[in-house]
Amino acid sequence: MRQLTGTVAGLVGLAALMAGCGSDTPAESSSREVTVVGTGQVQGAPDTLDADLGVEVTGADVSGAIAAANTASKAVTDAMVAAGVQRADIRTTEVTLQSETGPDRAVTGFRATNTVRATIRDLGKASSVLGAAVTAGGNDVRIHNVSYAIEDDTKLLSDARSRAFADAKSRAEQYAGLAGLKLRDVKSINEAPSSGPAPAPRGMQAMPEIPLEPGTQTVSFTVTATWSLG
Repeated sequence: MRQLTGTVAGLVGLAALMAGCGSDTPAESSSREVTVVGTGQVQGAPDTLDADLGVEVTGADVSGAIAAANTASKAVTDAMVAAGVQRADIRTTEVTLQSETGPDRAVTGFRATNTVRATIRDLGKASSVLGAAVTAGGNDVRIHNVSYAIEDDTKLLSDARSRAFADAKSRAEQYAGLAGLKLRDVKSINEAPSSGPAPAPRGMQAMPEIPLEPGTQTVSFTVTATWSLG
């Protein structure tokens, strides 16, 4: 009876020791993780162009300056519509009226501006559209900026996101291998989309048949992902 009791006590002690030795393993494994940043980029051809252009005129009085600006702006807008731009794609972005003064600070006249943004959806007509606007407005026309864009970049964003995650996973697998471990479950994913600027000429001088080069636009994604290791 004593021998049996001692044997049972020894088995219980051994079981407790084994349990104690293994109790740190789950906690240790759960604390093992790797966080990496992956990037993905894709390029696409722009399919629209936004042009910011307007007119700037002077007049002896407020009414004269505004009337002249309105007339010139209408001529520019009508010319772009005739060249193929939808009127719905032309919108006013700025209207200003300022007084001009001489050396003695006396008001000598007024300067009025009227600026619009035109979205050109047929890039093949972009040069002729801007040329028509300049011809219609003459010396009163000011081209402030043109910028290209991809109207529907859903597919590009999806591809960039996939590339960013694949890049992050590849980095995580490399680090896990260097540590003698393997990737397990994804614990978190955070993304940060960013689109590179489309190449575009800026501050161009007004002249007919303006040469334009759309180039390509870069869409990029950055992904921060965390995996557990085991």
